Amino acid sequence: MLRNYYSMLLTGLIILFLASNCGQRGNNDSVTEPQTWAEKLGFPSGKRVLIFHADDMGMCDEANEGTIFLMENNFIQSASAMAPCPAYNDAIEWAKANPDADVGLHLTLTSEWRTHRWRTVADPDEVPGLIDPDGYMWRNVPAVVINATPEEVEKELRAQIEMTLAMGYRPDHMDTHMGTLFGSNDFTEIYLNLAEEYEIPAMVIDFSPEVVEEFKQSGYPITDRLINMIDNYSMPKLDYFSSVPKGSTYEELRDNFFGQIRSLEPGLIEIIFHPQVESEVVKTITGSWQQRAWEVELFADPVVKQFFEDEGLLFTNWREIMERFRQI
Repeated sequence: MLRNYYSMLLTGLIILFLASNCGQRGNNDSVTEPQTWAEKLGFPSGKRVLIFHADDMGMCDEANEGTIFLMENNFIQSASAMAPCPAYNDAIEWAKANPDADVGLHLTLTSEWRTHRWRTVADPDEVPGLIDPDGYMWRNVPAVVINATPEEVEKELRAQIEMTLAMGYRPDHMDTHMGTLFGSNDFTEIYLNLAEEYEIPAMVIDFSPEVVEEFKQSGYPITDRLINMIDNYSMPKLDYFSSVPKGSTYEELRDNFFGQIRSLEPGLIEIIFHPQVESEVVKTITGSWQQRAWEVELFADPVVKQFFEDEGLLFTNWREIMERFRQI
C-alpha cells in the first residue's frame, strides 16, 4: 500500500514538473520569439515601423524636385530612382552629395507614358525582347513578361546596377517599377539573386498566408516556387507593403491615408507614393499629376505630422534595416 502511495506521489510530481516546464517553455517562446520582421530587427514589440518611400525619382525634373524637398526636410525616409530615365543623373548626383539620404534603385523594365518615354540602359541589340516597336521599353508588365527572356531581363538589370556603381554611387536598396519583377517567377528569381550577389537589399514581402491571398487577388503569379524563393531569400523582408490611397480632393486623400494608417497591423511596413511638383510639363506626362502633387503636400502637412505622432508610429529606412540585420 505504502509502495503504491509513493509511486502515485512520484508520478504526480513528475507530471507537475513536466507541466510546469512545458508551460514555462511556451511562455518564453511567446515572449522571446519575434513574430514580425520589425521585432526580428530589434524594434519594440507591437509597433508599426514605417518607411514612407518615394518612387520614380529620376523620371523627370518635377519628380526629383518633389522627392528632394521631402527628403531634405525629413518628411519621408526613403526614395528610389529610375536608371533609364532622363533625370536619373541629377538624382544620383544629389544622392552622392547627401550621403545620409536613403536612395535606392527603382529597377525599370517598362516605359508607360504616352509622350514621356525611355529606352534600355543595355545595348538594345542585346535585349530586343525588352523593346517595343517604337524603340522604347514596353508600356506594361504583361508585354514584358510575354516578350522578354529571363536572360534579357538579367542583362538589363545588371546594366542599371553597374551604371549606377560606375557613377560612384552604391544604392541603399532595390525595388521594382510597376511590380514588373513579380510578374514572372523567373524575373523574381533574378531580382533576388542580384540582391544577394550585390548585397543590396531588395524590396521583398514576407509571404504570410494573408499576404499570399492578397497578392493572388491582385493577379500576381503566386506559386509554390515563388513562396520557396521568398522563404529562402537571405536578406531582410517587409511584413507588409502598400501605396498611398487616392482621393478626389486633397482632404479626401488625406482622410483615406489616415484610415489606411489606422488599419495597419504591427510590423515593418513600406508605403510607396510618387511625388512630383506641379508644372505644365508634368501635366503633359501623366493624368495623375494632381495626385502626385497632392502627395508632396501630404507629407509636408503639419496635420499629417501630428497624426503620425498621435498614432505612435516609428520610422526607419533601408540603411538602418541593413545595419540592424547585420547585428542579428
